[in-house]
Amino acid sequence: MNTQTTKSWRTNKWMRAAIPALLLHCSIGTVYCWSIFSQEIADYIGFSKGATEWAFSLAIFFLGMSAAFLGNIVEKDIHKSSLIATICFAIGMAGTGGFIYYGGLHQGSVVSLIGIYLCYGVIMGIGLGTGYLSPVKTLMIWFSDKKGLATGLAVAGFGAAKAIASPIMQSMLSSMGESGIYKMFLILACVYFVMMFIGHLLLKKPDDWHEPTGAEKKDSIMTVLKSRPISNYVGIWLMFYINITCGLALLSQEKMIVKCIGLASFVGVISTVSAIFNAVGRLGFSAWGDKMKDRNTIYKIIFAFSILFTAIVIVTNGIANGANSGFLAALVLILIMFVNAGYGGGFSNVPTLLSDHYGMGSISAIHGITLSAWAFAGLSGNQLATWIVNNFGNPVTQNGVTVNPQGYQMVLYVTIALYIVAMLLSMFLVKSKAEVKQKA
Repeated sequence: MNTQTTKSWRTNKWMRAAIPALLLHCSIGTVYCWSIFSQEIADYIGFSKGATEWAFSLAIFFLGMSAAFLGNIVEKDIHKSSLIATICFAIGMAGTGGFIYYGGLHQGSVVSLIGIYLCYGVIMGIGLGTGYLSPVKTLMIWFSDKKGLATGLAVAGFGAAKAIASPIMQSMLSSMGESGIYKMFLILACVYFVMMFIGHLLLKKPDDWHEPTGAEKKDSIMTVLKSRPISNYVGIWLMFYINITCGLALLSQEKMIVKCIGLASFVGVISTVSAIFNAVGRLGFSAWGDKMKDRNTIYKIIFAFSILFTAIVIVTNGIANGANSGFLAALVLILIMFVNAGYGGGFSNVPTLLSDHYGMGSISAIHGITLSAWAFAGLSGNQLATWIVNNFGNPVTQNGVTVNPQGYQMVLYVTIALYIVAMLLSMFLVKSKAEVKQKA
């Protein structure tokens, strides 16, 4: 009885793939909670919010770059990569707390700022990249008949992490007083280490899975990519990059846009709901992709509706007029929610799209290289939107809040142009398997 129970546990795809993936992704996904405490960190260490914002940008950059350069390690040994992720993420979070504490004692010290960049940006970023990649291939192996649903489940955990952790972090900050900011990081470093370490121990490929040993495995990554027209991969990379850039550009201004349309008192609720849409988009779009002959169709749907909703808000001048019209405010909220869903759906579909095009032999490495698009978008999306808002339109005061309606509208002009480019890439560069057969 005990032997059979043990065997069943070892061969259960939920215990060996889905649950560990959620433990890993629900931990590292809290990187998106940065906006909750960035102002508190800036005030505590004596720097501007703009100076501390680079910690988040660096974290996303190193997420993408570590995924790109460490993809082969994930391919060879998921236990080593998941352990690296656990250690780096926990040390990075604890180190961030330590440097915040130092900054409180020595306000304005550049040491504390550089230390936060190093810990939250570089070390945590490496943990993010390896942690994000580690369970993906394993999920696709265990759930071979529903690869999109499986990867969507894990990546949804990454998206839902903000909705789950945000109220907990806000409660901790409120209950622990002025020193709560660094204590929170130290406590959460321990909590997330335990969660991720359990995920690391549980994560396992099926006993009957054998890595490909034929030409597919022996070929270099570049050879695998060239098995289809290289423009095909360039198209996938670029449309993935554009979707993230547009998502970050709009979402980085989400709170101010919500205040601009007269819903300042609902910012927290709307932020939580948008995070839920992000998670639902990751799961829903990827599960939907399983039912399609060509998974690239999902990206066409995401881009088409993003263009439609953005155009409607532009034509109606919804952001500027939303405070005076409940209908226009609703249109703006629909745009925000769909962009969140499409942003998440873009993430969850990319590994399965890549596996459909290039096979499973080197999927972790190819997925890792593709996540470099996330790295560059992390640097360009937020900064692009901030530059536009700072250089276009005029700040005005509405209900005691300073906003820039025309600046936010200008962000939409840029994102709709980028979404159109992404749609064209999806239509003309990324070919379906029926159009181009893989080379032997």
